[in-house]
Amino acid sequence: MSELQSSTESSGAQRAGYVALVGRPNAGKSTLLNRFIGEKLSIVTSKAQTTWQRVTGIVTSEDTQMIFLDTPGLLEARDLLQESMVQEAMDALADADVTVLVLDARRMPDATEARSLVTALSATHAPVIVALNKMDTIPDGDVARLTQEVKMILGAEPHAISALQGGGVDALRSSIESALPVGPFLYPPDEIASAPVRFFVGELIRETVFERFHKEIPYAVFCQVEDYREAQDPVYIQANIFVENKSQKRIIIGSKGAAIRDLGSAARRKIEHFIGAPVYLDLWVKVLPKWRRESKHLRDFGMKVPHEKS
Repeated sequence: MSELQSSTESSGAQRAGYVALVGRPNAGKSTLLNRFIGEKLSIVTSKAQTTWQRVTGIVTSEDTQMIFLDTPGLLEARDLLQESMVQEAMDALADADVTVLVLDARRMPDATEARSLVTALSATHAPVIVALNKMDTIPDGDVARLTQEVKMILGAEPHAISALQGGGVDALRSSIESALPVGPFLYPPDEIASAPVRFFVGELIRETVFERFHKEIPYAVFCQVEDYREAQDPVYIQANIFVENKSQKRIIIGSKGAAIRDLGSAARRKIEHFIGAPVYLDLWVKVLPKWRRESKHLRDFGMKVPHEKS
């Protein structure tokens, strides 16, 4: 693992590079990305394991360009989907010029989790900066204790931050900028994301599923935009909501279609805010058995499959 650090001297030259945001599920990586970007790119819910694919957000200032890679949480994979999620995070670590390890101050890693994090970080040759997040939820008297605990576990002085409220984020950003390699910008200065609008529309629908359904349902749902007609007024969007069995489909649709109408209305409002235009959202619920466990389906959804399973 590269030497952990909290800051690096800045030379004043133009700098650009990839910044991987990694950590355990629900550490606040997506909230931190959105805070840096100043726009909502990554979906955020109270449930863990919301991010399934890498989300790229770009922040450009006069002399620096930070290309943030929001990653799925590092976890012990139980199925092929989760293996794909872990692979996304590991690939981001391999691509990173700077790595930010985000920790949840409310739930510090135990010895086993700390070893897993250190093992994962060994995949990067980039400098690693530690961010101790959700400090707005921690009593002031516990800050020094938690900071010392991180230093003992990881050997690094962490940045104490609140991604939700913004506390400490400017100092963290300065450390990231200073650690970036010297080089030209990799994207046009006015871009804030690399994925197409279709991707973010599908993610906003999936976020709404996470907000409105519970237990297994959110984790059994994948949303894919089938048709996007931006020339129409309102913009026509047809999206498929894939589930694994008929009982899940019935729950998503609800009695006399009430649940799917509620879901569609809430998702449509988010999408309209995101694209800045009226939307006609046409949702279809389809059963795709065992999609989380079959490599063909994951590849069709644009996910990485680390290895084949019979």
